[in-house]
Amino acid sequence: MSVLACGGQATESTTPPTGVSVALQQWRSDVAAHRIQVSVTNAGDTPLHIADLRLDSGSFEPSAPVKVDTTLGRTPRTDFPITYGRARCDATAIPPVRRTDIVATVAVGGAPPREVRFPIPVTDGLLKQLVKYECGEHILRQSATIAFGPGFTRKGDDLQGALVVSTTRPVTIDDIDGTTHYVLEPEKRRPVAVVEPGTVDVPVTIRPTRCDPHAFAEAKQAYLFQVWGHTEGGETYRMIVTPPKDVQERLLDYAIEVCDFPAT
Repeated sequence: MSVLACGGQATESTTPPTGVSVALQQWRSDVAAHRIQVSVTNAGDTPLHIADLRLDSGSFEPSAPVKVDTTLGRTPRTDFPITYGRARCDATAIPPVRRTDIVATVAVGGAPPREVRFPIPVTDGLLKQLVKYECGEHILRQSATIAFGPGFTRKGDDLQGALVVSTTRPVTIDDIDGTTHYVLEPEKRRPVAVVEPGTVDVPVTIRPTRCDPHAFAEAKQAYLFQVWGHTEGGETYRMIVTPPKDVQERLLDYAIEVCDFPAT
């Protein structure tokens, strides 16, 4: 189908092919890569060739198309990973999800390729979660910085040290959590600490959650630690805290010793 543009020039419709739909997913390994999965369903019998995919959203910075170059017959679901841009955030509040499309270059049967748009509802659960997490972290970072201190030391089978919290206004650290590979335990929880403007050390203990050499070698989220906090009268938001490279190496060396498996 085509419509007539101004001046008499024909413009192709961006309406998706009949029987083809998409949905959004995100796996744990996608988080660190700022990536989502586009799940494509082709309910028809006509082959569908997908050349590329991208996310076009008012909630995120633009991202380049990801080459797919795949032909799909009838299929209930095929996942394609694409990256997405940084969230567009406000300084003090979580913005609503804005119009979002998955844009694809497709060819149906023997037809020439064309660009189509699959609208994603602003009520989509994953979109709302991505905006809330990323913009919540942006809001929290206006008042606090949180980092791993340098002085982690081995005590038995534990590694003990501190998170260094610096704030420009009173901030409550509600809770902290480990990763797929490491437990991160504070001395107390809910709240972990109430921090007045300034810098304080929050003592923590680290230990491996599992002793699996293959899992450590393939780890995508091993160092994405989570911290929840809020300012006075504000909502609690999540912040991802990643140790610097030297602390990551110390954590890996420690896990190798405690788990008694060879370094890879």
